[in-house]
Amino acid sequence: MATRTVLISGPESARIAAATALHHARQGSETLLLAADDPHRAVDDLLGVRLGHEPVGLERCLAAVRIDEQAAFRAALDGYRDRLAPALDLIGAQPLDPEELTPLPGTRALALLRALSRADAEVLVVAAPAPAELIATLALPAQLERYLARLLPEQRQAARALRPLLAGLAGVPMPTDKLFEARTAASAALAEAAAAITAPGTTVRLVLDAARPAPRALARIRAGLALHGLPLDAVVAHGAHPAAAVDSADPWLARTAARQREQLNDLAAQLDVPLLTARQPDGSLEALAEQLYRAGAPGVPASGEPWTEDRLAAENLLIWHLPLPGADREDLELLRRGDELVLGAGSYRRVVALPSALRRCTVSGAGLADGTLSVRFTPDPALWPRGQWNPTDGSV
Repeated sequence: MATRTVLISGPESARIAAATALHHARQGSETLLLAADDPHRAVDDLLGVRLGHEPVGLERCLAAVRIDEQAAFRAALDGYRDRLAPALDLIGAQPLDPEELTPLPGTRALALLRALSRADAEVLVVAAPAPAELIATLALPAQLERYLARLLPEQRQAARALRPLLAGLAGVPMPTDKLFEARTAASAALAEAAAAITAPGTTVRLVLDAARPAPRALARIRAGLALHGLPLDAVVAHGAHPAAAVDSADPWLARTAARQREQLNDLAAQLDVPLLTARQPDGSLEALAEQLYRAGAPGVPASGEPWTEDRLAAENLLIWHLPLPGADREDLELLRRGDELVLGAGSYRRVVALPSALRRCTVSGAGLADGTLSVRFTPDPALWPRGQWNPTDGSV
């Protein structure tokens, strides 16, 4: 697993990713460039090689590889075919032959998750899918594990020892151990992917068109990333006018360049991460890397995971905080469902399991301020352990 993973998403992500990988390699880090969303082989054209599912060495410390959806799909099915065969037999399903297998929608997401967990390099730079697809992909392991826990919970796995007895009582065949083994294997694979995504060195870097920075769209993407705890380390404005264009003798070019500079300055003032600028013409990958990382590559920002503030003594409250930079109050949704919170930020959703203390509380309010969602919880006297909370003054 890579110790530093940079997922680059947005327009020209292939070019920015290639320049980024080159920068890290020439700083002496063993670097792997992964073409994860490159159907037309733009990365191949940039590097002048034809990439496959095996890494290709490009120069000292630098190699590149592309996701092979077909191979990933077949490998996934090969791993579960034997385990699921008895369950398929129960319903009379006929398995597909290997020659019939073609990648299904969603295969690319699974292939990317598999590649993230298996990358062998100090630095992994990914030419990633568009932001919405990338966020959905990175959120997938937690979502799938939640579904597995609901469909095949640990209690049902513990019932394997009773399977022969249940089969005799019910008079019908019961799922074999292979089904439960498949669930265990799937959980292990999801845990590997989740570990790569949540590793301290994993970040997202967004690329935008300098001619159309679209700050509101960028804010919504940031909120989606933050909702799932995915740290943004920088924003890249690609294709900006040369700095000298504001002094051009051409009035139109001078006005356009000045307006663009003003827009980018406003955007930089709104961000709490670096705004890197790639100006026209960006030239070779070496020249682009120099433009972007002349002052060094962006570091890893602080974690954006939820945390709980204890105000029991003063206000009879526990406050659950989730950093959501870029979030709009009108786009937020919040729903308590048993021991979970269902959170929404625009088109993005996340289900969060509450800490044990908050499960024994009721939601008494919520607010968004300074890019942080704060949910107020009041202890429920019927659920709070006797002697641990005083309903009169909130003391514990």
